[in-house]
Amino acid sequence: MTRNPDDAPLPGERRRGRIADLVGRRGFVSTSELAREFRLSEVTIRTDLESLAAEGLLSRVHGGALSVDRPVERPFEEESAVGTDAKKAIGVRAASLVRSGDCVVIDVGTTTTQIALALLDRHDLEGVVVVTNGLTIALALEQAVPRFTVIVSGGTLRPLQHSLVNPLATSVFSSITADLAFIGCTGVHAEHGATNVNLPETDLKRLMTTTARRSYIVADGGKLGEAHLGVIGPLDRFEALITADAEAGQVDALRRAGLEVVEAELPDDGPGPAGSADDLAG
Repeated sequence: MTRNPDDAPLPGERRRGRIADLVGRRGFVSTSELAREFRLSEVTIRTDLESLAAEGLLSRVHGGALSVDRPVERPFEEESAVGTDAKKAIGVRAASLVRSGDCVVIDVGTTTTQIALALLDRHDLEGVVVVTNGLTIALALEQAVPRFTVIVSGGTLRPLQHSLVNPLATSVFSSITADLAFIGCTGVHAEHGATNVNLPETDLKRLMTTTARRSYIVADGGKLGEAHLGVIGPLDRFEALITADAEAGQVDALRRAGLEVVEAELPDDGPGPAGSADDLAG
């Protein structure tokens, strides 16, 4: 049988160039993913990665490689100015899931802060308990007290995000069972799941997903298809992704991977977020 020329292995130098390009574009690529991509053994791929790392073209990490130009965490105030309409739409859609008497975990972040602000507008809510590691979120919800009870996790302050992390931050989340958790992230990928660019917050996000009966990822469209260093959890750990302003191809890829994706409507698209509050509350 004649071999298709397209199936022939790439020469080593070309292959390594392609690998460096993939890692650079995706931020993180696993060894197994590269092995499938190039139809080679993981041993060969590891050798290629070591060679590229020695040249300074990528960074080797357990299970794969990171781009040397991997995303730098931006300050909260800078991140707040990006994708504002999408984040507000996500906030309203997520807040619509909350019922009176619920215990809600709200993760730190600019998108999750919009959930807190949307909850303030839910004047029908009573007896909601919010547990958060975000100082900005706690301060935003202060005006809802005593209608809401706001619990701050405690821990070590990270000024960049105004967040509280370990040590001590896990003690509160380890001792509660919440109805809902809204988890922010910097990447949602069909294969790598929900990921985050910094590790201290990633550890706490991972714990939050285990405290709630239903956990939702909240991320604007710019984060879809991205994979970063800290793995929060696989897609099947989450009830759904709530997003806005996302490319159809990215949404389809996540849905094919088994994740329910709820697309919140931007303000210009209609009178309000799509669907009823009961769509995801089952």
